[in-house]
Amino acid sequence: MELGGGGRGAGDRVRRQLQSVGRVAAYLGGGFLVLTAASSVAVRSLRALSDANQRKFAMPCGACEGKGSYACRLCRGSATVEWSPMHDPVFVSPCLCPTCDGTRLATSGRVQRCLNCLGKGYA
Repeated sequence: MELGGGGRGAGDRVRRQLQSVGRVAAYLGGGFLVLTAASSVAVRSLRALSDANQRKFAMPCGACEGKGSYACRLCRGSATVEWSPMHDPVFVSPCLCPTCDGTRLATSGRVQRCLNCLGKGYA
């Protein structure tokens, strides 16, 4: 005669309880991941919709003229500079701008975003 189901029955009961706790934890964790992914997609789509609407009706930025970045200050956006190795040059040859490497929109090799429009091109 066994009281309370014996040794084997108690182990089965603990195992079933742990399995049910594990299932609940898995459901909660999965639900959290699904909600996180859904909210992330929703926020990104709303932000894209808002940006498209602003781009449609906003005026171009006056500081960068709608480009979103500034022109190089050394070559003034021409990608070349006039250079001669002599102090009193006989002839001047155009060379690739050392500041922007010919990209026309950079300072020291990196694109400088417009601080007025934060690189969007509209204010």
